[in-house]
Amino acid sequence: MYTNPEKQNRLEKLAKLKELGYHPYPAKFNKTSLVSEITQLEDTKPCQTAGRLMTLRDMGKICFAHIQDESGRAQVVFQQDEVGKDVYKTIVSLLDLGDHIGVSGEIFTTKKGEKSLLVKEFSFLGKALLPLPEKFHGLSDQETAYRQRYLDVISNEETRKRFIFRSNLIKALRQFYWDNGFMEVETPTLLHKATGANAQPYHTHNNALDMDIVLRISHELPLKEIIVAGYDKVFELGKAFRNEGQDPSHLPEHTHLEHYAAYWDYQDNIAFTEKMFEYLFDTLALPKVMNIKNKDGELKEVDWSTPWKKINYIDLVNKDSGLDILSYTDADALRKDLKKKKIEFDGMESMGLSTLIDYVYKKVSRPKLINPTILYNYPKSLQPLARVNDENNAIVDQFQLVVNGWEILKAYSELVDPVDQRARFEEQSKAKSA
Repeated sequence: MYTNPEKQNRLEKLAKLKELGYHPYPAKFNKTSLVSEITQLEDTKPCQTAGRLMTLRDMGKICFAHIQDESGRAQVVFQQDEVGKDVYKTIVSLLDLGDHIGVSGEIFTTKKGEKSLLVKEFSFLGKALLPLPEKFHGLSDQETAYRQRYLDVISNEETRKRFIFRSNLIKALRQFYWDNGFMEVETPTLLHKATGANAQPYHTHNNALDMDIVLRISHELPLKEIIVAGYDKVFELGKAFRNEGQDPSHLPEHTHLEHYAAYWDYQDNIAFTEKMFEYLFDTLALPKVMNIKNKDGELKEVDWSTPWKKINYIDLVNKDSGLDILSYTDADALRKDLKKKKIEFDGMESMGLSTLIDYVYKKVSRPKLINPTILYNYPKSLQPLARVNDENNAIVDQFQLVVNGWEILKAYSELVDPVDQRARFEEQSKAKSA
């Protein structure tokens, strides 16, 4: 016996359904139409579909209900004269919101103008033993929505559409890469060392080999090895793991996209990125102007139209801070001058020079970048393993796409001189030891 009265009531209804000869959870149903097709088909057209029962209103000898599947929600109508008195009684007395049902019949339009399905045959497909979230407000608790995402999808149409959009986005991304001559590859998730980013990895152990290993924090090194092997263009879309804090733009387990193209520089990648976004917006029929929340949760109007503005990172930070950031070689000197300018932020007392410069940018410049903006020309100290600019060895050929304060992606011309790279690695090792 269950102590939850709602669950106990539903179990009793389930027992009665069995007594009436209904299979409680049948193996299959021949679903030939999506629920949304009810609203699209012409009157008198036949339709057979299935979904979750979301509303149910008994009017005596006629009952109005809404069912829902991944495509959306539509009205189905049960009439006692159509389905029979016994079946009608079963529907109104033994069904609960959340149950799965199958229906077949013909399309008609109600007096209120709503396209509906007049049910001729009814199939019971599964009893839900727990109630759905409160019907008028849906799933409003954010913590529950994140932890029990299936309830969020059932209750909130916006969430359901978001997951469909995500699937279509991934499909379009892959198609774009294939159309542009890239080969999709899959590289190891378990590695001896975490490489490709500055992040804390997850540690685990391989029992068969008695060896400690880590989950990857990036796809970078294996993809570069594939380029070394002789493939010109490769990409990978897969999970990466970073054992750190989380916020709306950082998840410990996230979907990670990287590509590498031999013989390209960062300018080629800038052009490729704009081309990619143009393709995605056209393929997915997205509006170029939309409202996007910034890091403070404020909605801002963003125009994705290309070409995007290109801004020199160093010039931007110099202008917004009133300091020549490239002239500093000592963190304390920069920290002192920042305080004179009344530019302060948490943790600045313990930051090294490169981190300090990065946080100055995040404080005085990044919040102002609303429309998609390409930042380029970064101090070498911020990306020590990127290719140095041929005309100025204090900067590297790197760019970043920033939208309404969010850093969407970054890339740089790869450092391919092995002697230079070895020297940079040694410099990084010394810095880490210090």
